[in-house]
Amino acid sequence: MSAPLARSLRLTERSLCHRCAAQSTRRTFTSISRTPKHEIRSRPSTTVISPQTTRLFSASPSHTYKSVEEAKSRYRSGPFSWQAGILFLLAGVGLTAYFRFEKARMGRARVAEANKGIGRPLVGGPFTLVDHNGKVFTEQDLKGKYSLVYFGFTHCPDICPEELDKMAGMIDQVKAKHGNALKPVFISCDPARDTPEVIRRYLAEFHEDILGMTGTWQQVKDVCKAYRVYFSTPADVQPGQDYLVDHSIYFYLMDPEGDFVEAIGRNFSVDAAAKVINDHVADWRGKINKS
Repeated sequence: MSAPLARSLRLTERSLCHRCAAQSTRRTFTSISRTPKHEIRSRPSTTVISPQTTRLFSASPSHTYKSVEEAKSRYRSGPFSWQAGILFLLAGVGLTAYFRFEKARMGRARVAEANKGIGRPLVGGPFTLVDHNGKVFTEQDLKGKYSLVYFGFTHCPDICPEELDKMAGMIDQVKAKHGNALKPVFISCDPARDTPEVIRRYLAEFHEDILGMTGTWQQVKDVCKAYRVYFSTPADVQPGQDYLVDHSIYFYLMDPEGDFVEAIGRNFSVDAAAKVINDHVADWRGKINKS
């Protein structure tokens, strides 16, 4: 009787072990399934970027807009604004004015350089005359400042007075802008009648700065030839004899080195002629004696 009882106890123990193992396995899967999802997932790492770090990688400074409309307006205008447009326009106008000025200056420089002779000067050269104060005057006395040379005579009925009036206007305009940078010279083509005293009284009616010149018939002829001026005064003139005096009607502008710069004709107004002289004086890079 003991043997059957022991066999039944072993079977009961074996069934109990299988049931416990099954319950243990079921309990394990149940506990896993009830675990919250966020506990079995790996959390992504979060990096907090401070405003200071953002500014390091930003090319433009941060700007706080007061309203949404302001931000939209800024977005619509883009990188351009009316201030930038005005600056662009002013820069364009400035560059245009500069290039025009340089073009005019280079043109005047070419004219002055073309009028300079190679070896023998095209206009101008050595001469010896006497001024209306009785002092000897040569081409060396023209150097140091710009000089404006005009040929005429005191008995001229109309052309010479008109041109000397224009000369007086040029002198005043140049003096107002550049001081005593110009030496105006009047050379008589009528040495028989134009003595130093006659010339001095004549020029006093136009401008006190004009310096008159005269000389012998040969001296006057030589200086007219040097300046390419037509000279028709007869050599042997008797007192009281009537004769005609023809001459070229130009103002000859000479630079401080005594070189010819430009001829100013009758077609120039006072303002236009003064502008020509002022421009050349402004372009001069050397020293000008303004005493």
